[in-house]
Amino acid sequence: MVSQDLIDILRCPNCVKEKEGLLDYIQEAWLVCRECGRKYPIRHDIPVMLISEGDKWINVAVADLPIPPPPE
Repeated sequence: MVSQDLIDILRCPNCVKEKEGLLDYIQEAWLVCRECGRKYPIRHDIPVMLISEGDKWINVAVADLPIPPPPE
């Protein structure tokens, strides 16, 4: 489980340059950007905050995200 303190400070690396880049914590497995829709998996309690990783999931609906995220 990712601590709430960490979730509160994390931002979408793609959006934070120009916007807030706020993230929603989804089922303890994903962080989803409210602005661009990139989805960042959480693997072994570590958020994978790479833009390239978020790009892989950008067109997947939140309801269709695999729980837990697949391994790398």
